[in-house]
Amino acid sequence: MKIKKGILVVSFGTSHEDTREKTIGAIEAAVCVAHPQIPVYFAWTSGVIRAKILKKTGEKICGTKEALAQMKADGITHVYIQATHIINGIEYELLKEDTCRCKDFFSAISFGKPLLSSTEDMKELTRIIAGEFSDILASGGAALVLMGHGTEHHSNTGYAALDYMFRETGHPDIHVGTVEAYPSPAQIIPLLDPSRIKTVHLAPLMTVAGDHAKNDMAGNAEDSWASQFARAGYHVVCHLKGLGEYPAVRRLFLRHLDEILD
Repeated sequence: MKIKKGILVVSFGTSHEDTREKTIGAIEAAVCVAHPQIPVYFAWTSGVIRAKILKKTGEKICGTKEALAQMKADGITHVYIQATHIINGIEYELLKEDTCRCKDFFSAISFGKPLLSSTEDMKELTRIIAGEFSDILASGGAALVLMGHGTEHHSNTGYAALDYMFRETGHPDIHVGTVEAYPSPAQIIPLLDPSRIKTVHLAPLMTVAGDHAKNDMAGNAEDSWASQFARAGYHVVCHLKGLGEYPAVRRLFLRHLDEILD
């Protein structure tokens, strides 16, 4: 049987066009450029977001099963799936479960790892982020707090490991928290030294800078991260830049994809 490879890039999705093209779109484009000889397909796992975009703009974005059905129709025999997820959490496990229901359609299905899947991945991300914010942190009067999504899944411990790694690599003023799990700003604020730290910079530890970044992090509500750190006495600066905007992060996703391509 003739082998026909196909790549499927899977994201959760976003309804914010300003961050979509800079993050998800940039990752998708990077995959296409890196592998021009292989057909590349795209899917979003959030049905809510796909329906919202369809209603608003008329654009139909495939879910995972729809994309796989199209790949089958196009004669793809070997599927290589690269998710733009950050950790091996619930969403990634659901993606694998949904995909495995279609396994009989193809000769082989392989999964590229999410962004943070190994100690080396975490070390690489600490270097990327520390480099991105080096000028800000050089003054000694500022701290950077990264906002991850967080999950009830045991993989949430990866955020704590990344937080520890920043300190281990000489970046004690970079902290990692989560929106929906541990640690939260309530655990991070006591770690800051107000006699030295005057400004807190907030940035998303997420592929896109969408709802969570704009509202939970940078919003004006009392429980937003910006409000919590401001009440603690710090000048707050928000950076609405998703990880997908970083070329080095896109290269890390590509590296995971390359690991499974024959």
